[in-house]
Amino acid sequence: MYRHVRWAAAALLALPVTLAAQARSVSTITKAEIDGYLRFLSSDLLEGRAPGTRGGQLAAQYIAGQLRAFGVEPGVNGSYFQPVPIDVLTTVQSSVHASASGKATATLRPGADVVLSAGSATAQSAARGELVFIGYGAVAPEYRWDDFKGVDLKGKILLVLVNDPPAPPAEPSLFGGIAMTYYGRWTYKYEEAERRGAAGVLIVHRTDQAGYPFQVLVGSNSTGQRLLPRDPKLPPPVGVRGWITDSAASALLRQAGLDMAALRAQAATRDFRPVATGITMDLGLESTVRRVSSENVVGVVRGRDPQLAKQYVALTAHWDHLGVGTPVNGDSIYNGAFDNASGVASVLAMARAAAAQPPSKRSFLFLLVTGEESGLLGSAYFAQNPTVPLAQIAANINVDETNFSGRTRDLVALGDNKSSLGPQLAAMLRGEGMRLTPKAHPEAGYFYRSDHFSLAKAGVPAITIEEGLDFVGRPKEWGLAQVDDYEAHRYHQPSDEYRADLNLDGAVQMTDIIYRFARRVADAPALPTWNADAEFHRSSPPQP
Repeated sequence: MYRHVRWAAAALLALPVTLAAQARSVSTITKAEIDGYLRFLSSDLLEGRAPGTRGGQLAAQYIAGQLRAFGVEPGVNGSYFQPVPIDVLTTVQSSVHASASGKATATLRPGADVVLSAGSATAQSAARGELVFIGYGAVAPEYRWDDFKGVDLKGKILLVLVNDPPAPPAEPSLFGGIAMTYYGRWTYKYEEAERRGAAGVLIVHRTDQAGYPFQVLVGSNSTGQRLLPRDPKLPPPVGVRGWITDSAASALLRQAGLDMAALRAQAATRDFRPVATGITMDLGLESTVRRVSSENVVGVVRGRDPQLAKQYVALTAHWDHLGVGTPVNGDSIYNGAFDNASGVASVLAMARAAAAQPPSKRSFLFLLVTGEESGLLGSAYFAQNPTVPLAQIAANINVDETNFSGRTRDLVALGDNKSSLGPQLAAMLRGEGMRLTPKAHPEAGYFYRSDHFSLAKAGVPAITIEEGLDFVGRPKEWGLAQVDDYEAHRYHQPSDEYRADLNLDGAVQMTDIIYRFARRVADAPALPTWNADAEFHRSSPPQP
């Protein structure tokens, strides 16, 4: 039997009268429960929680079992599981050849100079055509920018720079200034290549602009490629897509008499036009393809208001990681303790608290998704096949990594400048002597890299809340140094694993704040709204 408590009016009137007092009274998050969830989810027994594997199934079953024990209702027609079909491709062989005037111009090594993936779930993927440099590959009318200039690129292989065109001093807000817009995200560049009918696309990687080293791409690709079944309404996919190191791309262009630095300079202007290189690229992939079923785990805690309970505050985290892949220092299990067993532990703690306490006016939707590491697959599938109408999801608060380093005086929120959720969170923190801090390295485009983005694209005001940078008892620069160290040495590496010496005080603090903020949103008289200049707007507000 699931818990359905309807509190009498007298009992509700007896609750603390101020929002701040009420918020501080409801949280019962403990370090012991965070530690317990985290230990199991990041255990070697789960073999990295890859979607469609035994370890992934164990993770999903464990999460559902916890929700059931808490008294959280199943959210999918009497079940906790929303099946997500995923095509898994394992590369058997890949090849890269380049020639000009019939002569080989360069030797490019898969896994060292390039990382290739298939454009669709096929056993044989190929792309052969002239390499055309298209700058940043952006078409942005709002910035009066078009890198394509009407040039026919059907059947070509596009060479495109990662990130956005740089903002010159005369236009400091061009393409968001230092912060990446969606035009700089690799997913946009692949999508635009498909719209242009390209045969293939290679993105030029630079660590300072991508936000992660090339080794991250190699490691992520080593565990297989995962795709949702392709929407037939989309344009035909490119044959092969992938990444090429800046040094390899520069060497390749140099042998064709072209200078990468000069091309980059041209690409930074509105006058840029695609540059035909005269180089013929021949890209090939041979893969095994199998269809697996993974699962989003969905639970609901009903609100108390007869009308507002039909609206939902969605709390999300992804349970998957990379599984078993290329060994690093003898370890081949990509445990993903921080990314994102920690976020799942946080959401489970919030689900337990919500089920045990007086209900909010609006309902809570607890959504633990699969396939984030493969390209936000689980959250994208949910956005396409929501278990409740999207128009009734008032807000999404996502947790992707919490805090293993201690308490902070601040938090980071991805998307805090895009909707009213950011100012609301900032106001709550100010009342507690804390603040919001901008995300480090905004050029890395973190807003477009977590599961909240799938719901944001569907019109739901959404943020991801992360650990801050100002740690109690630490020097000012210490927090950013921890971020940089993690990105360089543990992000998408087997070394992201549970340790007995983790400081979970910050994880408890952060989970407590997110839960209390979610209750504020769920009890607020007004719904969250997008800012006027945000990319995503609903056609209509949620309806009770």
